[in-house]
Amino acid sequence: DNSIAYHTVLRIILPTLESEILCSLSVPTQQAQMESTSSAQSRLSVLAKQIFPVPTGFQGLALQGCSAGDSSSYERRNTADDDVVIVAALRTPLTKARRGGLKDTDAVDLLATVFKAVLDRTGVEPQAIGDIVIGSVLGPSSQRANECRIASFFASIPETVPVRTVNRQCSSGLQAIADVAAAIRAGFYTIGLAGGVETMSLNPMAWEGGINPRVESFPGAQGCMMPMGVTSENVAAKYGIDRKSQDEFAVRSHRKAAAAKAAGKFKEEIVAVSTKVKDPKTGAETPVIISEDDGVRGSTTMESLGALKPAFKKNGTTTAGNSSQVTDGAAVALMMTRAEARRRGLPVLGVFRSFAAVGVDPSIMGIGPAVAIPEAVARAGLALDDIDVYEINEAFASQASYCIAKLGLDENKVNPNGGAIALGHPLGATGARCTATLLHELRRRGRGARFGVVSMCIGSGMGAAAVFEAGGEVDKFTTAHAVPGQVLLSKDAIV
Repeated sequence: DNSIAYHTVLRIILPTLESEILCSLSVPTQQAQMESTSSAQSRLSVLAKQIFPVPTGFQGLALQGCSAGDSSSYERRNTADDDVVIVAALRTPLTKARRGGLKDTDAVDLLATVFKAVLDRTGVEPQAIGDIVIGSVLGPSSQRANECRIASFFASIPETVPVRTVNRQCSSGLQAIADVAAAIRAGFYTIGLAGGVETMSLNPMAWEGGINPRVESFPGAQGCMMPMGVTSENVAAKYGIDRKSQDEFAVRSHRKAAAAKAAGKFKEEIVAVSTKVKDPKTGAETPVIISEDDGVRGSTTMESLGALKPAFKKNGTTTAGNSSQVTDGAAVALMMTRAEARRRGLPVLGVFRSFAAVGVDPSIMGIGPAVAIPEAVARAGLALDDIDVYEINEAFASQASYCIAKLGLDENKVNPNGGAIALGHPLGATGARCTATLLHELRRRGRGARFGVVSMCIGSGMGAAAVFEAGGEVDKFTTAHAVPGQVLLSKDAIV
């Protein structure tokens, strides 16, 4: 190989030298001939310096440091050291509330499991975390904040690391991610942990306390008091989403989730939970390890869904079968600056690009994603067609169907591995769960997908969305070969 390289350079040098010598022979005077010959020798000397013995002891080409730091064979993307990146995104299995494998597992154990997993997998020392932000909806606020703090101790995170909770209802997990991203960008810290948790078995949905009588005077406020199922019926009625369309949507969600589960697509994002299950009759506890989602029903059919009665309104179209499942689970993402990830040698799973939260009519709160997604995508400097995968929370088939149609999205891009109708909707954890599912899907697709969106509707009339970019600023150059002993190659070379 080195002989070939040597002769390749000679083929470049000799014609140049020959040309210089011929020119020198054609000049009329001896002095001019000498000057021209000297010039040719100087040029040869410069070119010859490109060949010299390298440290390994063989002849080869001189390798100069690449100031640009890249190679033309790569597709380089716009990157910055202060980009906020996600280096790990994991979740527990999602299980049916009151009946599933995590029904007797509290928020502390759910969170501690995923906290420990992301730290173990990345090797990040716990004391380096600047803050922990966890989304939660149903747990009593001060109690849940303490539970999150306790979970950090269970995961061997030192007392110096602070913890707080955030509640933007169904988008709480995504809001936590956005909050940590904002803090990192502001320079408050370089590493943060964000996520969400919900134990709908132990903290069922309920309204606590009374209702301010002035609500009657404010139509918007009245909408805030509507049960979520009623808002689904409102969307279906207002935008003509019939029962058949909703049931068909639900069947597709279960089939996609079942196919993804069978293919092992969720294994990379799921952390098994060692816990116990109580017998409701005897109270006896049985140790178990929960490692899979248990709400997916691949055998769901239009006939089985058609037998279900409307759940929220007489003669309505929203049923338990075409609504999201009440679920227990937790999810977290470890975030940092790109410079910090590079310093630690951690691969980038995804880049946080933008976030938007918007308000809509509370009585049709399910339309939130149709408003939030365009806003978030525009803030990222993109168009809807630039997005390769959408994770849109399926609170109800009615609102999810409407949002997809309203935005004109390719249904093949939306929830390719199923959504909340099949997997479940642990309110505070959903945003972080969707983020984990999205980023792992983008990584599986490689060069076939670059941008993804996570979005959901929010109780009381809002929508939220975030744009992520697939990790890795350089696509892998598979034809490169290792060159042992070289230290002057560009940073993209395989050594």
